[in-house]
Order: sequence, then structure tokens, then C-alpha cells
Amino acid sequence: MTETVNGPTGSSRKAGARKGLSLQRVYTTEGVHPYDAVTWERRDVVQTNWKTGEHVFEQRGVEFPDFWSVNASTIVTTKYFRGAVGTPEREQSLRQLLDRVVLTYTQAGRDHGYFTTEADAEVFEHELTHMLLHQVFSFNSPVWFNVGTSSPQQVSACFILAVDDSMDSILNWYREEGLIFKGGSGAGLNLSRIRSSKELLRSSGGTASGPVSFMRGADASAGTIKSGGATRRAAKMVVLDVDHPDIAEFVATKAREEDKIRVLRDAGYDMDLGGADITSVQYQNANNSIRVNDEFMRAVEDGTEFGLRGRMTGEVIETVDARSLWNDIAEAAWACADPGIQYDGTINDWHTSPEAGRITASNPCSEYMHLDNSSCNLASLNLLKFLKDDGSFDTETFVKAVEFIITAMDISICFADFPTEAIGDTTRAYRQLGIGFANLGALLMASGLAYDSDGGRALAGAITSLMTGTSFRRSAELAGVVGPYDGFAQNASAHERVMRKHQAANDEIRTLHSMDIAVHREAAKQWADNLKIGEKNGWRNSQASVLAPTGTIGFMMDCDTTGIEPDFSLVKFKKLVGGGSMQIVNQTIPAALKKLGYAGETIEAIVEYIAENGHVVDAPGLKTEHYEVFDTAMGQRSIKPMGHVHMMAACQPFLSGAISKTVNLPESASVEEIKDVYFQGWKLGLKALAVYRDNCKVGQPLSDGKEAKSSGDTKVEVKEVIVEKPIRRKMPRSRQAITTSFAVGGAKGYMTSGALEDGSLGEIFLKLGKQGSTLAGMMDAFSIAISISLQYGVPLETFVQKFTNMKFEPAGLTDDPDVRMSQSIMDYTFRRLALDYLDFEARSALGIHSAEERQRYLDTGSHQPTISDGTTAAELISDDVVARERSDREGEARGDDSAVARERSDREDEVRGDAGAKPAPATAHTSAELMEAITGAAVDSPLCMTCGTKMRPAGSCHVCEGCGSTSGCS
Repeated sequence: MTETVNGPTGSSRKAGARKGLSLQRVYTTEGVHPYDAVTWERRDVVQTNWKTGEHVFEQRGVEFPDFWSVNASTIVTTKYFRGAVGTPEREQSLRQLLDRVVLTYTQAGRDHGYFTTEADAEVFEHELTHMLLHQVFSFNSPVWFNVGTSSPQQVSACFILAVDDSMDSILNWYREEGLIFKGGSGAGLNLSRIRSSKELLRSSGGTASGPVSFMRGADASAGTIKSGGATRRAAKMVVLDVDHPDIAEFVATKAREEDKIRVLRDAGYDMDLGGADITSVQYQNANNSIRVNDEFMRAVEDGTEFGLRGRMTGEVIETVDARSLWNDIAEAAWACADPGIQYDGTINDWHTSPEAGRITASNPCSEYMHLDNSSCNLASLNLLKFLKDDGSFDTETFVKAVEFIITAMDISICFADFPTEAIGDTTRAYRQLGIGFANLGALLMASGLAYDSDGGRALAGAITSLMTGTSFRRSAELAGVVGPYDGFAQNASAHERVMRKHQAANDEIRTLHSMDIAVHREAAKQWADNLKIGEKNGWRNSQASVLAPTGTIGFMMDCDTTGIEPDFSLVKFKKLVGGGSMQIVNQTIPAALKKLGYAGETIEAIVEYIAENGHVVDAPGLKTEHYEVFDTAMGQRSIKPMGHVHMMAACQPFLSGAISKTVNLPESASVEEIKDVYFQGWKLGLKALAVYRDNCKVGQPLSDGKEAKSSGDTKVEVKEVIVEKPIRRKMPRSRQAITTSFAVGGAKGYMTSGALEDGSLGEIFLKLGKQGSTLAGMMDAFSIAISISLQYGVPLETFVQKFTNMKFEPAGLTDDPDVRMSQSIMDYTFRRLALDYLDFEARSALGIHSAEERQRYLDTGSHQPTISDGTTAAELISDDVVARERSDREGEARGDDSAVARERSDREDEVRGDAGAKPAPATAHTSAELMEAITGAAVDSPLCMTCGTKMRPAGSCHVCEGCGSTSGCS
């Protein structure tokens, strides 16, 4: 712990006695610079377009510590190194990046009176450098982008704006959002001050437009700025109070647009995220949330009426059935994942500065919630760095690390720039900070604790309490050095009240193990010291902590898990020096097995089983009661939705802000389940909650009811097939067939497909390697059922719609260049059949394209193959080419390498006419390239707009494991 030396107040260093922090070393040794205590090595960072083999980024000889992963060094080099590549100004070493940031912070600390002596400033510099160098924590991305450069010194990632009921304010909203988007950040705001479409204009007596109409303009503005140069979609949050008269229209906006997207997709338009035609629909650049109050939630609970209030008078102008509106909210979230929920009563009950105004909105990811026209800078701790060799949590070092980090974050506000004057004024007056953590899921697993367990929640809650208690205690100490935040005096009683609420919540933690008992004991001490010092000094910061997604910075710290999330899967792909990748079992798993008491040989056997199967079910020697320790967000044993909600509830009472997290539900989830998740979020005291039902976004198969509406041709085709007496077309005795060998997630098999006389598909046979008699019989029965259905006239398109995106193990990477990623053998089978037997237009309507067609889209903006005279390339492919390809596929199944090679070459050359072109060998792909999902398919996460890789959830955003890009959170 540090000491406070008292003296005269001053914002800059002065001669003579003064007050400042006296700092002690934790990680470093006096006289030894942190850089001199590690081994450095030079690496080449080269990123390649997996489709073309073209280098899209290249910087050779960059310098990193030898213990940094290739993935971490690649992301830092491509994202955070400043200066044009190839120029002397370009950063080429992690030392330069860390010095640029740390030295700026240290000098600002000197200038603003944070240190007692120069020696204290050196301790601060060395300790901060060591923690960043050793991946103990990281600042948010804007710090790495901007600090120490010629750019504005923006350090905040989270912004909240404000808009009033006037045209000037609305137009200013568009402008301010544009400035924030231009800088690569996101913002949120509440539109509830704008009068509804059911109210009159004072000037003319006409009817007002309402907030939803103005959302269209803001959405178009965000989309334009994105297309003007940003590498990711604009990130924004739009909030509307539940008692606004236009609430029903707001609830339905994105669900209606999602219906449009499906219709346009089925008509052949490119409606993928970032697609050429997605701009034809509205509201796609924002997350929408309903701000519900306790009055409404009690009305839902009791089944009573609820009043909608006019914006100008506050009087009830309409009543609605609360449960009916609640059902509409859940139905919309079921259909398209929007709107999310923000719980106004809980949010404002924990507000430290209510005299300055209510909290009405949040940032785009919902973790930052504070005053209008304000911002928050973030930093996150890597929790796994505090797990000691003996399995205990290093509370002492954790406390000291938090002290240094909070001090640095507060210093940054002293020199930071802000996108608007109003945001700058509010942030400097209230000094909102957002310390958080990553790798919770990995820490729990390594400690032998299930994520969805009382023990897991107890440890998570205790750590969060310790982090925030220490942060506010340090904030109180800083108030004694450089003064409390400007708005503290008028909010002193409210701030102290919230501190006591946190302390009371800490007293209610039910500890179960020695690990969380020790953490909880230290947390209680920190809260007591915080109140004692705060009563004397006040506090330097109105807010201290949030739980952010930690997307890109999580990769910078080599974290296995992000934010509050559990592990995503048990098997990952690791980048190798020099290119390529290898599949590895998460390194947390052996530590967890050792913690659970397993012997070395058993651990090896279990790890080998996980590597082959991707899950722990039936792993040799693993006790069934330990399965839950290895439950993950996705896969064979996925954590139930309420498991995520309960973990959030365990941490929320110890956070100044909220938690960025989306609760994932299976595709089969009902509207009732979503209502329950949202309702339990209120009951459990969360501040915000979002849900995502698997495959609810574009790309999911259409229901039967909507299928008939997709086109007139489809109607005719169905009527022709569905007759009173079905007629079966028999297969010819001698027929053309294609045999394809495949591997899905490591499981190998063969598929033989036979054609009817007209060349359409008439039968399939599926055989899997190393299968038991039961599975063999099931696959034979399935093949017979599909074959008979095809012969009776059921269109192949119907099967493709129904079976693509079906999820079960084995799943994952395939050896097929056209279908790189598959969610199951069924998913792969029908994608391959679509590519082999459906024409281009039919496949495009289903969002299925070959590797060539996807590359052509990147090059030309169209999947459609064309020749210079306008004739499609498909029309020029002769029957002998098709026959040769089918023959080659049979050769591939027999292991004929020459046929395989010829097929690969021919498939590239048929359309391009390029006889010499060869695709890059599969072994050259990086992990990001291997994980690339099929464009146009129904996916749980969007495809990265930078490198094309399927992203994975990180809080309520998404992050790319390949290049570190995020869908809006830093």
C-alpha cells in the first residue's frame, strides 16, 4: 500500500513542502529497468489474405519479449504501432509503444502534483511499465492509439451524449455522433426527451415526428461515416424509456427491418453485415435498449395497466397492458436480439452523483452508465496473473496493482482531449474511471471451479468487490493529494451512501473455499478503509469500475477469456512463428485437472481426448462430477442462460457501472424463456441485460409460413410437387455419381451422391470412419430417407434450408476449400450438395458460395462469374469439364493425389481461365484464416470486416481472434 504525504495543494509541482503519493515497488527492483529483466526477440509480422495469398500487412523485425504469443505481437503491431509502415517514424518495438504511453502518464503525474519525490515518479514509471510488459493489465484501445502521438490525446472509449426536444439539439446529436464515430469510438444516448408522434407541436399545432423517425437520420449518418473509411460498423446505443408513448414503435423497429432483410436476402441481395445492399434497410448501426422502471416491472409482475406519459406535460396520455408490452419486447428480442433491457431503478439507486442529474443512458456496450455528455476511460486486469503456484489468489499483489492502475487512469484525465467541449467539461468535473478485468473464466477453471456454481460466483463476486473497494480507497487517497472531483461537494452524502451499499453487499457474500474467503476478508478491509479515508478527504472519482468486453486488449494480454465471459471452447488454434497454426487444448485445462487431484498420466489422457473430441464427456478417467468445471459458452456442454445471469448478479453489486454481456440462448429458446431472463435480471439487481437467440439474425432458415412468400416461382414449384398422389422418379440403373471424402472437426467420412436422368440429385450415401454399428445404421437410414424424398420431388433447396446451420458435434474446420467451417456433418453435407447440384442463382438465394465466388465478390463486388462479353462463366463450362471434376472427386475418395491436385487447379481455372493459377496450400493458413466462416451462411457472430474471420462474442460486442478488430468496443 502507498502512503500519502500531506502538504499544500497545487496542480503543478512546486518548491518546498507539498503533498503527493509515496510509492513502493511491487514488481521491480531499484536500479534495474523492467526492459532489462526480460529476453527480447525479433519477429516478422505478415498478414495474408487467405483467399488470394496476397500480403495485406507486412512489418519485419518487430521486437517483443520472447514470452509474448505470436497472436499478441501480431495484433499489437497491426493495431497499435504508430507511424507509416516502411518509414523511420514507424514504431518497431514494444518498448517504443510502452514508453510512448507510460512516459506521457508519468510526466503528467509530475506536472499535476501526484508524486512526492522524483524517486516516486520513477517507481510509478517502472511499475506501470512492468505490468504492461508482463500483460498484468492493459489500458483501453484509445490510449494505445493516441497517447504520446500528434493526434488528440483521447483516452476514453465510452461516451454518452444528450439530445433535447428541439431541432437544433437533434441536428447537434448527429454532428457529435459523427465526430465520435470518426475517431473510431462509440456513443449512446436516451431519446426520451423528444416528444412522441402522438403529441402536438407548439409552433404549428401539427403532430410531432417522434424519436423513431429521427433515429433513421442518425442511422444513415452512422452508416455513411462507416462507409467513408472506418474498418468496423459504427457503435452506438439508442435508449427509450418504457413510458414513452412511442415505445411500441421503438420495440418493433429492428424486428420489422430483420423481416425485410430476410426477404431481400432471399431475392438475391447481399444482406450480410457490411454487405453491398444492407444499407437499404434501417436501424442496423445501433443497439436498442428499453429503459424500464420499477413501476413498469411491478405492473408486469401484477398483470396491471401501465401509463405512457407525454413528454411535454408528464401526464398519462395512454395506458397499455404491461404484460402485453413485456411480451412484445421479448418477441422482438427473440426475433432479432433487440431491444435489450436497462433497469432504471437499480441504475439510479447506485448513482453517486444524483444532484448533477439522473443516469439516462449508456455507452454502446452497456457497461458505462453515468451522466449525459460524459466519457469513461477503461483498463482491465488479467486475473490469471494473480493465481499463485499454490493455487491461491495473490490478494496482496492484486491490491497494489489496482492502486497503480487507478492512479494512472486518474492522471490521464488531466491531459486528455475530448470530442466535444461538453463531454470534456463533465468528465473533468466527475472523473469517471472504469477499471475491470479479463480472464475470469480461465481463473475459475484453473481453480477447479465451475462457472455456473456457487463457488465460482463467490470467488468472482469477492474479486470484483476487492477490485472496486481498493479502487475507491485509492480514489479517497488521491482526493487528499490533488482534491476530490469538482462535483463531489454537492453529492457528498449520495456518494457516501453508495459506498455503504457496496460495503453492505460485500458483507452478504457467502464464501465457500479458502480462496474466496481470503479475497473476501481483504475486500472487507478495503471497504472499511475506503469509508474511513473518504469521510475525511472525499473521493477523487465519481465512478471507479465497470466490466467491459476486453476484446482487442484481451488478446494483447494473451487472455483465454474476455471480460466476465466463460471460456468459449476447450480447443483453440495457436498461431506459429513463421505462419501457420496448430490446434491446442486450452492451457488452463491441465492446471484445472491438477487442481482437482488428477495424476499426470490421467491428465495427459484427458487432454488428448479433449483435443480429439472438443469436449470432456466420456473422457477417460474424468469423474462426471467434474464435467461442470469444463463447461463453456458453446459446444457439447454449454452453460445454461441463467448461469450467465447469476454470474452477472454475483458481480454487479460491486461495480460502479454495469456489465457488458449478452446472454446466449439456443435457437429452440421460446419467447417465454427470454421474458424470464429479462425478468430475473430485474429481480437479481442487474443494471442491463441483452440476449441473443442462436440464428435469429440474417441467414437463418425461413419458416414454412414465410417460405411460400419468397417468390412466385417457389409457389409454383411447390404446387407442382404437392399433388394428391405423389409420383416417385426411379433412379437409372447406370447413373452419374460423385464421391467426396471429407473431414469435419477431425471426423472423416465419405459421401456419394447420385444423379437422376436430368442431372438433378436423386440419392445420397453417407459413411463415417471409426463409427459404431448404431451410428452406421442411423446414417444409412438418414440417407435412405433423404434419397426417397428427393425421388418424390422434394427440392434439394428445402433440405439445404433445413439442415445447413444445424449444430452438433463433430463440428469445426473441414478440409474442403469451399466450406471452410461447418457446424455439423449435416451442415457440411448439404452445403457441399448445394455447391455440386444447385445453380448459381439458387445457391446465392441461400447465401452459399464457393471460395472462388467469395473471392470474386471481394475483387469485383459481385459473386456472379462473368466474361468480358457478359456471358456467365458457368455457361461456358462444358460437359467434359463437369465430368472430369466428378471423376476427380472419385479419385480423391480413392486417395488419388493427382486427381486431388488436378481438381484444385481445375476449380480455380474453370471460371478465370487461368491455367497457371494455384491456390495457396492449406498449411499456409493462419488460425484466423482457418476459422473463417462461410459468407452468407447463418452465423452466430458477424464476419470480421477486416479479415473475414468469424468473430466471437466479447461482452455485448464481437471480437476477431485473427486480427483483433471489434464490432464497436475497444
